[in-house]
Amino acid sequence: MDEIVNVDTEQELGDLLVRAGKLSARDLERALSARHEMGGTIEGVLVQLGLVSEVDVVQTRSVQLGVPFVPADGFPEAPAEVQGLLPEFLSAHGCYPLRLEGNRLDVAMAAPENLFVLKALRLATGLEIRPYIALPSDIEKALAQPLQGSDLADEDGGLDDSGDFVEHLRDLASEAPVIRLVNSIIGRVIELRASDIHLEPFDDGLHVRYRVDGVIHSSEIVPPKHGAAVSSRVKLLAHLDIAERRLPQDGRIKTRVKGRELDLRVSTVPTVHGESVVMRVLDRASVRFSLEQMGFEKDTLTRFNALLARPHGILLVTGPTGSGKTTTLYAALSKLDASSQKIINVEDPVEYQLEGINQIQVHAQIGLTFANALRSILRQDPDIIMIGEMRDGETAQIAVQSALTGHLVLSTLHTNTATGAVIRMLDMGVERYLITSSVNGVLSQRLVRTLCSHCKEPEMPSAALLASSGLGRFLKPGMPTYRARGCAQCRDTGYQGRTGIHELLVIDEQMRKAILEGSDESELHALAARTGMLTLYEDGLRKVAAGATCMEELLRVTQDSNDA
Repeated sequence: MDEIVNVDTEQELGDLLVRAGKLSARDLERALSARHEMGGTIEGVLVQLGLVSEVDVVQTRSVQLGVPFVPADGFPEAPAEVQGLLPEFLSAHGCYPLRLEGNRLDVAMAAPENLFVLKALRLATGLEIRPYIALPSDIEKALAQPLQGSDLADEDGGLDDSGDFVEHLRDLASEAPVIRLVNSIIGRVIELRASDIHLEPFDDGLHVRYRVDGVIHSSEIVPPKHGAAVSSRVKLLAHLDIAERRLPQDGRIKTRVKGRELDLRVSTVPTVHGESVVMRVLDRASVRFSLEQMGFEKDTLTRFNALLARPHGILLVTGPTGSGKTTTLYAALSKLDASSQKIINVEDPVEYQLEGINQIQVHAQIGLTFANALRSILRQDPDIIMIGEMRDGETAQIAVQSALTGHLVLSTLHTNTATGAVIRMLDMGVERYLITSSVNGVLSQRLVRTLCSHCKEPEMPSAALLASSGLGRFLKPGMPTYRARGCAQCRDTGYQGRTGIHELLVIDEQMRKAILEGSDESELHALAARTGMLTLYEDGLRKVAAGATCMEELLRVTQDSNDA
């Protein structure tokens, strides 16, 4: 028996896989180095990386250990009946009694090299044990068979099929081709610089699409027979329930792609053709931007830094989803001195981790809402508070009280313009006099795609365009603008990367007076423009004049705020 269970080194298992043609020597080196980072066993890492299938590993271990391999169809319809074997023990240690022959019991095992389990089986049964090796999933499925055939299962006709289907999905999701496909789909975000991955089920298969620089681009279509397995693989990685396909679920995947740490926020929703999965890419490297690198014009940045330097009050960043609000706030936080000030951040979810900042994750299911977290935060003696989003009146009221009691509060709001934030706070029940007492300023922002530096083409704007668009205010006479063309460097889009355009409203005495007098959004906007605020569109015109972007892109992004 000792010869059977003597385990060779991991390197030896890898060498056997290489010799069998299941793995390249280079891939083995990668897996061995990855194992030091990821932990676990070499076979687990090889399967997780999609380099070999689980079946290949188990069959190779069979050769290595000198233990026969038993496939799924080699299991009997029912386990051998032996006294002394508890189902709990078999399930916990991955064992399945195959057959009893005289004084010998054949047992399928996930780990036949485990001397403790072999000895326990021998003592419990009083029999000689002959181990076989099998896939853990096959053993688990075989042990579950009696339960599926019981009276309880028969009472609900759908339970049988549902259980089998879930197991089938789990098996498919663990197959090497599916693992490779999912790894490939996630891996492409680095080369594409994508912010989101969309997996959308339709009649003809699972459509894979990527959002790059704010615009959706279609990629491959996964055949219908693999679509559910790909979605299940993503759900397994995100630790979601793959058996639950009727309700939305949220999870998170932490992975390493091409030497970079990526966090993926995973969201699933049921559709008529299956589950739609969206993965939001949180690239930890992207938050290392400074405010100076985020497209701020010098005059806007000077005024924004002055607002950040104030000891108390509310500073809001507004814009639609995906306009870079959170990134701007993180860049602002990283500019503040965490060593001499207590900074606390409440978010849902915490997107990036910053050194020296106390970050709190909202957990609504257990009652840890923005409002409840903020009440507790005020007892933590903070200097600066960042609120991920002002979602309701209660949160807004506590933020105002915090600002009035000597704290600097940074937060985001979903409004189209800077002056729209004032009206939104009124809608949430904050009194006008409290807004004028607490809010220091509002930054509204959008992200515009920047022209590819390798292929952008100059063109001379017409006099009519200069006059009608307002571009003539910012473009020197005789200077060209640029337009997108497309080349290999930018994948024929004409654009590469994004930059911010900003509209900064500073709440001064004139603005306070207008708010208290009950002015509406358009009146507040007109007053801000008269006193020197450049609108999003006008700040965008400065980017067009500088050759960073083009008129078409500016109009695409600012259409929702032009009417304000």
